Amino acid sequence: MGIDWGTVGILFPLGVGVGLFASLLGLGGGVFMTPLLLLGGFVSTQPEAAGTSIAGVVFTGLSGAIAYYRKRAIDFRIGLLFMPTALAGAFLGRYIVHASRPAWLSIAFGIFLLYPTVMMLTGKTPKDAKTRLKGWSTGWRFYALVALLGLIAGTATKLFGIGGGTVFVPSLVMFLGMDILTAVATSLFVMVPTALVSAATSYMDGTLFFELAIPLILGIIIGAQIGPQIGARIPRKRLRQIFGLVLLYAAVNMVYKGISTL
Repeated sequence: MGIDWGTVGILFPLGVGVGLFASLLGLGGGVFMTPLLLLGGFVSTQPEAAGTSIAGVVFTGLSGAIAYYRKRAIDFRIGLLFMPTALAGAFLGRYIVHASRPAWLSIAFGIFLLYPTVMMLTGKTPKDAKTRLKGWSTGWRFYALVALLGLIAGTATKLFGIGGGTVFVPSLVMFLGMDILTAVATSLFVMVPTALVSAATSYMDGTLFFELAIPLILGIIIGAQIGPQIGARIPRKRLRQIFGLVLLYAAVNMVYKGISTL
């Protein structure tokens, strides 16, 4: 792709919006960027949308991880335990991308979107999950759970161009009983290298378009700074419900687009 300044002029303000609302809602920007790129016609296949989106996730994750590091909120022990299988998941996701038809990946992502959609329509985010299961913080079950969750989150990161927070955060809270601040901070810490590996493999596969990613990234960086400034003035629950409808529309269209191209 060559540089299309008209496209840049569209993606930059869209990136500002993604960054703003992602910071307000406590979600990674990937759940917005991937359907935006595909349904907006900026790319032609789901792997291209996910590959370009993940470049933005690297920067949003890095920014968030630095902020939480300054607050000493990251549990590095848990994060480093998650990291090996999360990185392995990124490579597993690459294999699945190569072995699957893009149409099936569009359908899979549309179905995957239903999870944050339901959470948002109920006025919640994955960060609002309540602790329900305990006793998983020690022994072999703990290590097995960490390995499995890391693999799932890393695979989802590569497949769908999202951060692993939609998997990590509620799992850390529900299964390990971790407090929400530490769960979010640790998730972001693991997200950075996982998203970086996913972005690198997408670049090697030719599914990461920097001319699309850069204006989105610049916009996201700005939007993420604006969001916290205006967040106190907006009812979070109502905002989440509105964007739950937006995600529902995107999910339905992703599934429809995938089915129509089978």
